Formats: sequence, structure tokens, C-alpha cells
Amino acid sequence: MKRELLINAGLRETRVAILEDGKLVELLVDRPDSRRMVGDIYLGRVEAVLPGIQAAFVDIGTEKSAFLHASDLVRESAEEAEDDEDEDDATPELESNGREKPGGLSAGTNGSGSRRGRKAAPPIQDGLKRGQEIMVQISKEPISTKGPRVTAQISLAGRFLVYIPDSSRVGVSRKIASGPERQRLKEQVGAILPEKSGGVIVRTVSEDVTNEALKRDLDTLMAQWKKVKRKGQFSRAPSLLHRETGLASGLVRDLFSAKVDSLTIDSKVVFNEINEYLKPIAPELIARVRLHEERTPLFDEAGIEAEIRDAFKRRCDLPSGGYLIIEPTEALVSIDVNSGRYTGKKDPEKTVLRTNLEAAVEIARQLRLRDVGGIIVCDFIDMEMKQSRDKVLQELRTHLTRDRARTKAFAVSDLGLIEMTRQRVRQSHYQSMTESCPTCEGTGRVFTPETIVRRMERSVRRMVIEGRRDNLLVKLHPDVAMYVLEQERELVQRLQKSASFSLELRDDPLLKPDEFKLVVKGQGRDVTHQYAVA
Repeated sequence: MKRELLINAGLRETRVAILEDGKLVELLVDRPDSRRMVGDIYLGRVEAVLPGIQAAFVDIGTEKSAFLHASDLVRESAEEAEDDEDEDDATPELESNGREKPGGLSAGTNGSGSRRGRKAAPPIQDGLKRGQEIMVQISKEPISTKGPRVTAQISLAGRFLVYIPDSSRVGVSRKIASGPERQRLKEQVGAILPEKSGGVIVRTVSEDVTNEALKRDLDTLMAQWKKVKRKGQFSRAPSLLHRETGLASGLVRDLFSAKVDSLTIDSKVVFNEINEYLKPIAPELIARVRLHEERTPLFDEAGIEAEIRDAFKRRCDLPSGGYLIIEPTEALVSIDVNSGRYTGKKDPEKTVLRTNLEAAVEIARQLRLRDVGGIIVCDFIDMEMKQSRDKVLQELRTHLTRDRARTKAFAVSDLGLIEMTRQRVRQSHYQSMTESCPTCEGTGRVFTPETIVRRMERSVRRMVIEGRRDNLLVKLHPDVAMYVLEQERELVQRLQKSASFSLELRDDPLLKPDEFKLVVKGQGRDVTHQYAVA
């Protein structure tokens, strides 16, 4: 599989695209007004300790207080903790400190918030008090109405290693499958790790790396940690102690390896920075770094701008004519599979199976591309044969293995649904790059012209009942006014028969499609809010 990385670096926005076989599979965006926070370390102050939910709220200087669960307060001892060798070397986002909490999605949960397979943590009220200062690290950015999630289990990611100050063991990335190689790396790193200086996780790119490179990486991380501790001693909460590396630098550190065919950058400054970074640690990769100097924008040349725009649409077309409908909601994301214009030839089961297999591949890609997290429910087209259902589930799981985020797809339910979870550490692109429509207020729907006319009519009748005699001007959106003109010409005459005031309808293009106004003529006084109840 050919893998390419593209970096479009501008003054107000940096975008990173990951392509697999020429197809866009991931998009990362960094802007000054929505800075990526995962991995940042803060000195915070405990605002409240809640024994009932075994959590605390910590003031770290953000708009909303950070959430700290008891399980993220104290690292388990070597005897109690799960084996670090089962920890991954990278979370789904580049700036996630290169480590995943054992046994779960974000901070040891399964996406719906329940704890899975973790030893019970000591009561949080025994370890924290209100007003206490504590060093924490962001593990999940603010999403919707929730503040950031933090952990007291600090970790710092380097090119080859992840340094964990509050640990004493050496772990190896689960992506290194060879038993002998895992053992060799464990012994190699253990030999250079000073006694009682912390623990480390060996990252995937460490295979065949020299002792000198590992030691240099470890020394850099330990020096970085000393700097963070020293700053914490002379800071007052809340304050930022350490900011995780930027998007472009983090991309190179966490993803750029021999498995990547090329890295193309359209900024001379970033190009030079990356080359300088690679010289001491991976000089063999410099030849794969290319500066884009053509007049045609990088993403236009790669033909992916249209794919980026399509990532915000509800509908996603499949090769054979079927399509997906992707609907994000507050609780979950629903994905509906439709056969569309693809009807096959003779065998209905084969037609359905082919559409569902295409959908499974595209669902896995769309989840990465849109950066969708949390609970996802996939409604595939009904399949009669268990063999077909199993084949679709396996296809989905196979393509989900390419995802850097932790995912878990469950067996097909009795209702024919596949439920799954995907690790979420920040808002999806849909949440971060769009906002609710001021007209429909996020529902995606507006009232029909007839509904608006009926609401307006009820409001006028309330004025009649109240005995008002002020002549009235009714303002409507042009589409609604046209509906009245074409479908209900007698409306004004009918209303005036029961009223003791004159009534005039007028179109107003400044109104929303499902909005109307009642204005007292001669005074210009808007009385809509008094009578437009429903």
C-alpha cells in the first residue's frame, strides 16, 4: 500500500492529509483559534471533589474546568497494573503523547463511559482536597458542552520512546509482533534507563534503532521532564507548564517512517524545520521529503479538496451506486446503508452483500476522515445468511485495523445493526469546522410555508380576541409570501372579517424562511413576541 503525507502550512491554518493508495483517509487541521490541546501539561487547582462519581473538577485556566477521574489520579503499582507491553505506541492523534491508557478508549473508558477491566482506584477523596494544586495532562479536549479530560499520569513522547516519570517498567509497542524482537528491545532500553528514573514504552519505529539513538531520545525526554517539574515549582495554578509539539512536527515524530513513501510540504520554512529534525534521528528519510513549489496549490494538485468538502455532507456515494447517510447526534453517530441505484442482476443476496462490503470499507475510511468518535451504529442492508453478515463484519474490522484510533466493532445485533466505538480525544471535523444553522438551529429542517402561515394566522386571531384595534403589517419571508399569493389569496380578507383593524402582508427578504413579524402600522412597533406562541 502506497502511503503519502501532505502538509499545507498557512499563516492561519495548517492542514495535514494522509493518503493511502492515492485516496484521502485522514485530515488533521490546526488553527490558532482552535489549538490542539491533547498532551499539554498544566498546574491546576482542584475546584471540587465529588465522591459520588469518584471524580474531581480541576481549574487549569480553560473556559470550563477539567474532569479528572479517580482512575487517572494514581498510576497502579507494577503488581496491580495491566501489562504495559499491551499499550499502543500512539493514540489516534499525533499530540496524544504516544500512549493509550490500558484496556480502554480515552482514559480507560469504552466510549460510553463505563470502566472496563481496570483495578478499582483508591477513593478520590483520600487523594485530593479542594484547593489542592496538582499537575495534570490533557487526554481529551473539550467536546460539545463538556470541558477537557485530564490525567495525573504524565507521559512525554519522543521519536522512539514514550517516557513515563511515574512508572518503573519498560513496555514495548503491541505493533511489534515478534517475541524475540520485543524482548531484545526491552533489554536494550532497560540497560540505558537509569535506576528509579521512571519508565518507558518503546515505540514501533524503534526497531533496528541504535543504542545511541535510543539514549539520545531518552535523555531529551528526561531533560524535558525536569524542565516541566522545575517550572511547576515556580508557577501558580492555573498555569501551562508544557505545550505539546505542533501538528507538523508531531506528524513527523509519530508517523513519518520507512512505511511512508513520501512527505510533501508547501512551506519552505516547515520544509527546512523537518529536514533539520530528521538529520540526527532519521537521515535516510530526508530523500522522501519534497518541497512543493508549483503554482497549483498542493491539495488541488493531489485532487483532495473535493474529498475534504464531501466529508461534511450527509450522503457518501459507493462505487456500485449505493450510498451512506451519516448523521451525527449528541449521543451517537448513525450510519445508514442504502442500495441506491444498484440493483444487481439476478441474485438479491449477492447484490446486498456487495453493497454492504463496499459500505464496510467506506465506513472505516469515513470515520477516519471525519474524525468521528464515541458510539457509532451502522445499519447495513438486511442479510438473510449468517455467512454474509459475518463477512461484512470481518471486512469492517479488517479496514478498521488501519485506524490509529482505538476501535471496537461488535457482532451484528438481532436488529441487523453493527454497533461500534471509536476513541475520541477531540471534536470531529463536523463539530469543530461547522456551526448550527441560525435558521433551523441545527435540526436541518425548517417549517413549511403552510405551517408558518397557520402560526401567523393563530397570532393574528389572538390579537382579535384581545380586542386590539391597531392596524397591522405582517412581514413574511418571500417564499412564504409567494405561497400565500398562489395558494391562499383569500387569507387576508378572511382574517379582516373577524378583526377590527386592517391587515397588510408584505415580503421581507431579511427574515428567516420560517420567521414572520407582526408590526403595528404607523408606529413600527414589533408585537410578534406577544402573540406568536406557536
